[in-house]
Amino acid sequence: MSKITTELLLERAVPRSTRLRKIETLNLSKLQLKTGDLDPRLFSRLRHLQKLDLSDNLLDKFPNSLTLPDLRVLNCNNNKLEDVTALKQFPLLEELTYENNVYLTLNDDYKVMFLLENLRLLNGKDITKLANHVRRVNSRKLTSKVTAHWEKFFRDQLPEKHTAEQVKSIKKKFLKSVQTNVVYGPSSLSEFTRWRVKMIAEEFLSYSLGLELNSDTEPEEKMDENEEESTESPREAAEDVAQVTVTPSKRKRNHSKSGAGNKRSKSQANTEEEEEEAEDVSAEPLHFLQCHSKGNSHEDFKTQLWSCVFEPVLDSGARKDPIVSSSKTVATCGGESVCLIDCETGTVLKKYKVATEEFFSVAWTTLTMVISDSRKKAHNILAAAGRRGIVKLIHVAADFCYGEIKAHKKPIATVCFSPTQETHLFTASYDKRIALWDIGIPDCDYNFKASQLLVLEAVSIPLRIALVPTCPEQYLLAGCEGGCFAWNIKLDKGQKSRPFEAIFQFPDDESMTTSHRVDGLAFLNDDVVVSKSSKPGCIYLWSWSRSFDVKGKGCQRTVSAVILAELEWSTTDMSYLTLSTCPAKEYVFCGDEKGSVWMYNLSTYTTAWSSPKGKRSERRISPTQILKWPELRLNGEQLPEILVNNVVSDPALSYLVVLTSVNITAIWKKS
Repeated sequence: MSKITTELLLERAVPRSTRLRKIETLNLSKLQLKTGDLDPRLFSRLRHLQKLDLSDNLLDKFPNSLTLPDLRVLNCNNNKLEDVTALKQFPLLEELTYENNVYLTLNDDYKVMFLLENLRLLNGKDITKLANHVRRVNSRKLTSKVTAHWEKFFRDQLPEKHTAEQVKSIKKKFLKSVQTNVVYGPSSLSEFTRWRVKMIAEEFLSYSLGLELNSDTEPEEKMDENEEESTESPREAAEDVAQVTVTPSKRKRNHSKSGAGNKRSKSQANTEEEEEEAEDVSAEPLHFLQCHSKGNSHEDFKTQLWSCVFEPVLDSGARKDPIVSSSKTVATCGGESVCLIDCETGTVLKKYKVATEEFFSVAWTTLTMVISDSRKKAHNILAAAGRRGIVKLIHVAADFCYGEIKAHKKPIATVCFSPTQETHLFTASYDKRIALWDIGIPDCDYNFKASQLLVLEAVSIPLRIALVPTCPEQYLLAGCEGGCFAWNIKLDKGQKSRPFEAIFQFPDDESMTTSHRVDGLAFLNDDVVVSKSSKPGCIYLWSWSRSFDVKGKGCQRTVSAVILAELEWSTTDMSYLTLSTCPAKEYVFCGDEKGSVWMYNLSTYTTAWSSPKGKRSERRISPTQILKWPELRLNGEQLPEILVNNVVSDPALSYLVVLTSVNITAIWKKS
């Protein structure tokens, strides 16, 4: 049993606290803690922790998914740390001490200086100037040497039309050669130099060779239709696909409309009974994929998956590549990778990876690009962003990441494209700003020019953003750590940096409040907004047009959200389990802290809500159905409790893609 419990964390908080989410300073020193005692699921609830003391313990490394997004000060003195690279998960870290860890060297100092862009003090010393040199001058020199090594010794070895095996072979040779032959700086830093050279070389190859296509699109004959595992490298997926360790042991689903169905079923029903009941439910589990694993590890059940979005359908005949021609293809992100998955077959079609990144959000747009002979053709472009504050732009059909935009100095929480201006991209960041970019259209040589058009100033971190469907070029909504806000984004106003125009009040017991975390936000139709707050069990549906007067004057005014209904949901106080909508089918989806998906069919309510005098539904609306997470087993052992971070359906509601906290993507298919 772990030494760390909720009660211990509350007791060791400075000052003592009654809620984990309120703790800002925590002293866990001198507790004989080992790495296994740091439970990521428990630490993920410390969302506002800024100072953490882990000194005088027995830690040999850090878990990769502690999820402390606001951590600024960390003390790890007098432990047994052997590696520091996991500290990159704390991007806001400003002060770090790890003295008297005998296995750490000068090379580790340089690694943390590179990984932590906000770090000012290391072991009590101001390292600002040296860190800037490491990140800029050192990186520039090494990048130049890596590029030159490729050009001189390897570029001509790769045929213009190359196979996956040829790419795999030359990549292996290049990585080995470049780490051996590229040297820079004193010998005392040789380990750091090799580490950076490998990182730079892998990024260089991803640009030069593009994304990787899994050529083995047919599933293995011996695989059950509900069994699937994919490791990080798509080219290795075909080799490893038989090594399935994640299998659903039960199919039984609760399809009651009662909220009581949220409790996990422990039925011992036999196979015949399970299959008979499965026919009655509206969706069945199709695939369970483990395709975002760190270091190709089958044991990685800690990488958090955050965002998924279905690829838009291009006009018939616009694309010859059949594997990405329909909305059966979904992009998912989490950890250091972005995957494209065929929902029907469960095949990981393509994969993009950045070794130092943790991706939080993906978004699609369709650009009309000039190809050879001056002909124009529509292509889907994928934007991906996360912890490094950089947006990667990926031309999927060409298997090529053609560029990046250094959008923010702090992590990007979410991104979305304008539905009317295909080159307009919004990025919402931990720097409390939402930026609007024109990403431009790449030419036939992939040259492009991005420009910043607008900056929206938020008073707290924006978590979710949504453009108002009836006026997507004029108003943007954002769910933030400190409330729900609206901005005027019309570009003819001239003012490039803008404060919010309105903040929305919501019911709080018997009064109204603006101060609450809004971690779920989406439009159900042109007018109905669905938002989820930090108030347990609370999802609101409210009217945009009746809440916000577009003719109102003045900025930063407070307006009351006109509530249409409340949805009954889990009573957990766990944050960041976001919601989504399927407007065409008038559905709302939200996952919970037990791996379940709550589904709400609201088609019988929307007509009444559309009336100018439509009344609020007095009772909370129960879920139409709750899809229960099946019992998955790893080598015979049941997986730990699963959080559903996100759940998204395709426009036709044929597939549901469920992203979890344990590195598993579940795909459900409508029966």
